[in-house]
Amino acid sequence: MVAPRLDKFKKYFNRKSSIQEIVREPTSGGIIFRHSAENHDNIEILLIQDAKDRWTIPKGHIEEGETAVDTARREIGEEAGLKQVDMLGWLGKIHFRYRRIDKLVLMTTQIYLVRAKGDTDAIQKEEWMNGIKWVPFNEALDLIEYEDIGKLMLLAKRRIREEGL
Repeated sequence: MVAPRLDKFKKYFNRKSSIQEIVREPTSGGIIFRHSAENHDNIEILLIQDAKDRWTIPKGHIEEGETAVDTARREIGEEAGLKQVDMLGWLGKIHFRYRRIDKLVLMTTQIYLVRAKGDTDAIQKEEWMNGIKWVPFNEALDLIEYEDIGKLMLLAKRRIREEGL
C-alpha cells in the first residue's frame, strides 16, 4: 500500500535531472542609439524581440579569435542589419544564469555604447526574432525585460548627454 501514497506525492518533487556541468558563455552586445529625426534631443534605442517575446538588445556569443568589441559589432550587423556604427565605449557587464537540461549556464555579457550611422531606418530582423524597432528612450526602458540592461541604458543616456554624443 505504500506505492499509491508515494504516487500521490510525486507531483510535489522536481523531476529535472541534476546539474552535471557548469558552462561559461562569454557574450557581447550593444545599446544602440540614434537621435530622433524630429528632435535631436530625443534619443531612440534599438530593441529586438526574441523568440520568447522578450524585448532586449542585440548580443551574441564571442567566437574564437574575436574581441568583445568585435563580437558586439558583428552581432549588431547580423541581428539588426546595421553595418555603419560607432563603438563609443564599454558600459559594463551583466551576468545571466539559466539551466540547459543538465547544465548550468553562466553567461557574462559585455555591453558597449553604440551610435548608429547611415540609414538607421534600414534595420532588418533575423528570422528567429519576433520584432525589431527603434523606441523612444523612456519607452525602451519600460519594454526592456532585463533590469541589468535597463541600468546600463540609464548610464548610456547619461554619457550621451554629458559627452554630447
